[in-house]
Amino acid sequence: MRDEFISGLLEIARRDRNVLLLTADLGFGVVDEYRRELPDQFINVGIAEQNMIGIATGLAMEGNIVYCYSIGNFPTLRCLEQIRNDAAYHQANVKIVSIGGGFSYGQLGMSHHATEDLAIMRALPEVKVVVPGTRSEAKAAANYLYQTPGVQYLRLDKSFVEDTDDPEEIDLSTWNTLKVGQEIYIVATGGVLQEAVVAAKILSEMGVEIGVVSATILTPKSAQVVLDPIERSRVVISLEEHVRVGGLGGLLAETISESDLNIKLIRLGMSPTNMSIVGDQKYLRNINGLTAEKIIEVIMSAKVLL
Repeated sequence: MRDEFISGLLEIARRDRNVLLLTADLGFGVVDEYRRELPDQFINVGIAEQNMIGIATGLAMEGNIVYCYSIGNFPTLRCLEQIRNDAAYHQANVKIVSIGGGFSYGQLGMSHHATEDLAIMRALPEVKVVVPGTRSEAKAAANYLYQTPGVQYLRLDKSFVEDTDDPEEIDLSTWNTLKVGQEIYIVATGGVLQEAVVAAKILSEMGVEIGVVSATILTPKSAQVVLDPIERSRVVISLEEHVRVGGLGGLLAETISESDLNIKLIRLGMSPTNMSIVGDQKYLRNINGLTAEKIIEVIMSAKVLL
C-alpha cells in the first residue's frame, strides 16, 4: 500500500510545488525516489514527531499542502496534542500518513500495535479518517487527500486486496462495494479486508452469497454513506484490525441505532485490552479472531442464518 501511495503522491508533487513531504527519520527506501527528484519538497525533521506536526502546520498556514509520514502510532498517539491544537484547530492542510496500521509491525510489540488510532482520530473535530483496503484505493488516497482541504488521517497497512480498479475512478468519500450480497454483508476497513474477500469466496462455493464492502472513510459526510451499501441487509459484520471500541464497529453501531433500519450488527475486532503477545500480522490476526475462518464460523452460526 505504501508504495502505491508514494507513487501517487510523487505524481501530484511533480505538478504542484506546494506539495511537501515530511518524515520523522523513517521511510528510507520507500521515499528515496521522491527525495532525489524533489529535494526542495522534502524535509526529514528527525525523530521528532510532535515537532513534525508543528512544522507541518506552519508550512500549511503559508499555503502548502503537507504530508507527514511515519509508522504505527508515531504520527498519531505520540503527537495527539499537536494534531488537535495545532493542525485541526486551525484547519490546516496537513495530511497525516501512518503506514503501520493494525499489526503491520506486530513483531515489535505493543508499542507498535496501532490498534486504537481509528477511534482516537475519529473523535477529533475537523479530522477526516481515510482507510483504504485495496491497492487501487491506496493510490487513489494520495489524490483524495490532495483535493480535500483540512486535516486528514490516512491509515495504511502492509496487507491489502489486489484489484484492477482504476484509481482515478475511485471515490474515497463513499464506501466501495466489492461484492453485492443478499441478506448478509461484511464491512471491513483497511488491509484486513482481504480476509473478508477470502471468506466471501469460500462461502459462495458453499452456496451462501454475502456482500463485501470496503469502509474507506470513517468520518463520512452523512449517515447515508454508511447506510447505502447495507440498507437492504439483515445482518452486518464489521471487521477491523483495531479494538472494537470507537472504530468501524462503533461507527456502524451509532449509525444503525440512529436509523429506522432493523439490522443485526456483529462486531469483529480486538478486545479492549493491552496485548503482550508479539508476532507477524497473520499470527496476531489469528490470535484475535480476525480471519476468514472466524468470519465463516460467525456467518454459519444459527444466530446469523436463521
